[in-house]
Amino acid sequence: MFEELLQTPAHSHRQASKEALLLPELNDLVRYHYERCAPYARMIDAAWGGPRRYERLEDIPFLPVGLFKKLELSSTDTPLMTLRSSGTSGQVPSRIVVDKATAARQSQALVSTFRSILGERRQPFLVIDTKDVLKPGDLSARGAGVLGMMKFGANATFALDSELDLQRDTLLSFIEKYQGQSFLIFGFTFLVWSRLYQMCADGEFDLSNGILVHSGGWKSLEEQKVSNPDFRAALGRRFGLRNICNFYGFVEQIGSVFTEGEDGLLHPPNFTDIIVRRPGDWQPAAPGEEGVVQTLSLLPLSYPGHSILTEDRGVIVEVDSGIGGRFGKAVRITGRVARAELRGCSDVVAATTRAMR
Repeated sequence: MFEELLQTPAHSHRQASKEALLLPELNDLVRYHYERCAPYARMIDAAWGGPRRYERLEDIPFLPVGLFKKLELSSTDTPLMTLRSSGTSGQVPSRIVVDKATAARQSQALVSTFRSILGERRQPFLVIDTKDVLKPGDLSARGAGVLGMMKFGANATFALDSELDLQRDTLLSFIEKYQGQSFLIFGFTFLVWSRLYQMCADGEFDLSNGILVHSGGWKSLEEQKVSNPDFRAALGRRFGLRNICNFYGFVEQIGSVFTEGEDGLLHPPNFTDIIVRRPGDWQPAAPGEEGVVQTLSLLPLSYPGHSILTEDRGVIVEVDSGIGGRFGKAVRITGRVARAELRGCSDVVAATTRAMR
């Protein structure tokens, strides 16, 4: 079924059809990881009374995202690499075990998701980061993001040096080399803002032929009172950059990205979905009601990351609007949760820890 979903446009399934396709696959993944990951099995036994066939997507057991900072969960005997979350200094990062089969799914999913935005042809690739981010074996989320986007880019040029300072000569050479051509720009939002936008003057560099794909670091921009519309307008004014796509994703479910549509909202592709839950009783929130975001994905085979309760707040704004050919849920991420809101969810972590003793 996953392979079949990849063959259709990424946001083509209406919600009812999508749920009917996802539910049996997610039920199978619960059993798959229950049989291959002993800590996950103990958690399902302790917190959910053991596995069963679930009748609705909202009944699928979830793991709180913070659990991946406490445990290295694996359902594979043949790990290929370990991915780390990009936390601030002093934070314990998540560690995500990826095998060959899961890496292939992640790659296929990214191609399916971005095909309508970036087209079929690989384009000159400008990375707003340092090449040092591509460390083999133990990759950060930033490094994994750059590697993932390399599928769409050719002849990668890194705009930042090892100290994350902008290499102006490198940027100018790239622009001159590909003058008159379309090119791909990728970077994490906070680096695009702090190391590119804030380091340049209006009109200093012409990036008007670029397609910018970016994500991550919105918290620091929000602290500076920079909204998504502000971000887009500022880049347009400074660099002539108009073709901009924000996306939502995280290392614990890498490859499953919600891209920004013409409506300014984020859209889960066919092989993923989102549930918004009320903090406290953790019941599904109604469309238009803000709560804590849970994400579902068919990608993870090497670790039990198919159903994750995040630490983000969000709201389902529309369902099956069809704007820009996008169906299913349309979402707005509204910020991070307050620590107190996850108190009930921490009981799941505690139950898992007790079960492992």
